[in-house]
Amino acid sequence: MKKQFKGIALLIAVMVFSIVATACGSSNGSGGAGGSVSVGVVLPTKDEPRWVQDEQRFKDALAGTNYKTEILFSQGSSAKEKENVETLLNKGIKVLIICPQDGDAAAAAVEAAKKDGVTVIAYDRLITNTDAVDYYVTFDSLAVGAAQGQYLIDHMEGTSGQPLYLYAGAATDNNAFLFFQGAWEVLQPKIADGTFKIANSSEAEKLKDTKDLSRDQMSSIIGQVTTNWDPNEAKNKAQTHLTAAAADMKGNVSILAPNDGTARNIADVFGSDSEITSYVITGQDAEQASIQYIIDGKQSMTVFKDVRTLVKDAMGMAVEVLDGKSPETTGSYNNGTADIKAKQTDVIVVDKDNVKKELIDSEYYKASDFTGL
Repeated sequence: MKKQFKGIALLIAVMVFSIVATACGSSNGSGGAGGSVSVGVVLPTKDEPRWVQDEQRFKDALAGTNYKTEILFSQGSSAKEKENVETLLNKGIKVLIICPQDGDAAAAAVEAAKKDGVTVIAYDRLITNTDAVDYYVTFDSLAVGAAQGQYLIDHMEGTSGQPLYLYAGAATDNNAFLFFQGAWEVLQPKIADGTFKIANSSEAEKLKDTKDLSRDQMSSIIGQVTTNWDPNEAKNKAQTHLTAAAADMKGNVSILAPNDGTARNIADVFGSDSEITSYVITGQDAEQASIQYIIDGKQSMTVFKDVRTLVKDAMGMAVEVLDGKSPETTGSYNNGTADIKAKQTDVIVVDKDNVKKELIDSEYYKASDFTGL
């Protein structure tokens, strides 16, 4: 009788363990019920509002299909990013959507995915120096930079000798080069003819007569003015530049800031300097905090990249792959090793004049999210 009881107890224990193990192994994603994960998504960090918003948008984009997704964050670490890809491969993904923390470093992770027969879609940022990328879903990054540069030209206060402060994203992000290239190609003729004078980069000053910069030439400038997409680093750099600036590099100034997060901190620094009469500053991403800055007159513009469309394009491409179809593309980008087929999404310049039309009427934000609108 004791042996029989022990046998029953053991059977119950095994059943309980099986139920617990099944629950612990279930995906936090959305999409179809049960089965392995179909689409794995790897995003750079949870520390920026943009990527947290994207997480929910990816989940929503796959809802109602028979596919399941799981979304992981790399928290600014390429090692964690590679670990995330390995985790998703172990869950049987068929498509990997990845926004790399470091375009070069991500190559090893996506090469492992390709060996497993997984379709790789680079999202927003290009993965460089590998042929293991199938598709790239992006905004037209050159157009973003060009829009920023043109805005500075169109809204400068003086007619010549306007001080121009240059800032860039991270040297590890291919997009930072594309943004800067787009801006430089528009601004360079106005730098060469003296409309603008460069205030904070000796490398840019040396190259002021060169419109088409090589990658190495851009690297030399970006190395001096990089913010690493870090608002605090941007703030410190702006403080250092203004402390060192001569009187003729103050007054009415123009500032090329690479994105909204850095723009707000740079704007705060320039706005608190009594020798700065006025400034025009760029941004991108249409972050809620920057829209309030634009309404308040503390940031001049942002380039609105409707990530709802970008997410929809990326997940739509993933579903087409899963359904055995060939996704539609609109161009290609060379990543240093191969030409990667791309789908591009348009961008929109937003400032105080059209902020309501582009961001409130389109229901990207609610009017109640802001004051003074």
